[in-house]
Amino acid sequence: MPKLTRWQALVALLAGAYAALSPLWTDTDDMATWTMVVLGVATMAVSLWSVAMPDDKISEYALVLMGVLFIVAPWVMGFANIDDMALTAWIVGAITLVAGVLEVPQIEHRLHLHHGPIAH
Repeated sequence: MPKLTRWQALVALLAGAYAALSPLWTDTDDMATWTMVVLGVATMAVSLWSVAMPDDKISEYALVLMGVLFIVAPWVMGFANIDDMALTAWIVGAITLVAGVLEVPQIEHRLHLHHGPIAH
């Protein structure tokens, strides 16, 4: 599969960029700001890793993990009471999680085609 057709990673990249920049236009506090910036930049890095190394299976699972981290961040980092920022984290997390999950079958399918069936 050509790198440019990895639309799931590109969607996650845009979601990470939105999260990293969201403190500019969303009411927030220091903890929420740093959490969103760090998770956003990390998601962007994982997305770029996924696009740059399309055969690396771990990057898709890392996108799923980033989505989960965004979803739990408002509770763990204590900004669930900041409605706009928490909602942003949950939406970005859901988008990233779905993008990662949608990429995993493509990787599994390619592994089965190129390397034969995986022994269970």
